[in-house]
Amino acid sequence: MALPRRHFLITGLSTALPTLALAEPGHRPGDALRPRPLVFPRDHGAHPETRTEWWYLTGHGQSAEGRVFGFQVTFFRSRVDVAQGLRSRLAARHLLFAHAAITDVQAGQLVHAERMLRWNGLPPASPETPVFASEQDTHVALRDWFIRRGTGGDYEARIANDDLLIDLQARPTGPLLLQGQSGFSRKGPEAAQASFYVSEPQLDVQATLRVNGTAHTVRGRAWLDHEWSEAILHPEAVGWDWLGMNLHNGAALTAFRLRRRDGSAVWAGGSFRAAGQAQATAFDANEVRFEPLRHWTSPRTQARYPVAWRVATPAGTFGVQALVDAQELDSRSSTGTAYWEGVSDLLDAQGRPVGRGYLEMTGYAGRLSL
Repeated sequence: MALPRRHFLITGLSTALPTLALAEPGHRPGDALRPRPLVFPRDHGAHPETRTEWWYLTGHGQSAEGRVFGFQVTFFRSRVDVAQGLRSRLAARHLLFAHAAITDVQAGQLVHAERMLRWNGLPPASPETPVFASEQDTHVALRDWFIRRGTGGDYEARIANDDLLIDLQARPTGPLLLQGQSGFSRKGPEAAQASFYVSEPQLDVQATLRVNGTAHTVRGRAWLDHEWSEAILHPEAVGWDWLGMNLHNGAALTAFRLRRRDGSAVWAGGSFRAAGQAQATAFDANEVRFEPLRHWTSPRTQARYPVAWRVATPAGTFGVQALVDAQELDSRSSTGTAYWEGVSDLLDAQGRPVGRGYLEMTGYAGRLSL
């Protein structure tokens, strides 16, 4: 799912984007977020005054031999409140995390990697600074793991360790998708439960993926979510279900719900953008319904995940089907949670594939803690 400062520098893209006619006073840590105009490229960058932030890139591709892969690259930032008043450059004011995964559909296997490092919140003093999240544009680095956005708008990301390699380039094929109301997305019945939420669907991606010791060059499509929030989970919510789907005809579908322990929805939302359009239609909270159809139980955590869904939206009712059931990421050693994140097909009412993207499910192995 996906989850926002000042020094507004308006260049390139920013003048063509929709904005809100609302001003935001200086945000202080702990304050509820309020709607404001988003200005780019500044708002592609980090917002360290907010509690939680992530850059979430998910995609799928196919090799020349026809082998299908899914891949995930996610960078998280989490503010450490007790360290905010410390003056030392050694204070860990933020934690930076990275999660990465490759799904080998033919093998029915998911391989993942993770890393966590402390960041003092200061901008890089030199190009050699190993850990930072830039406030100027997307560029987050955890030593040699990184995601960054170039001046032309293309993204690069690289994750490498003994188990996997993801080395990718992703090129936008359309305008930014500002979720919710011009990028301000409600996540609960209370006004404080909200995030700034910007998506880049239908990214044209080329990647080198190494898994099980073999490298594959793939071409395909990806989706990037950038989200930042002060408070997102209602006290009754244990987690969420989210999907971001690139339709084969060029459209983009987002749907999500915040979920209670009994499976009922605390809040829901999403959007649909037709192919060739600049604006998306945002869904109201009562217009999105998730119905689980089939479950898979993790042998590692015993969490029971719905891996097939019927999702009703104002844009239509769709089926969602995981390409591989076992796509759980057990990150309890870093972020303290386990969640399901996997490449999935989007089906029309007749069961025909009309898109492909990622399904994310949190809170099934225990209440999510952000």
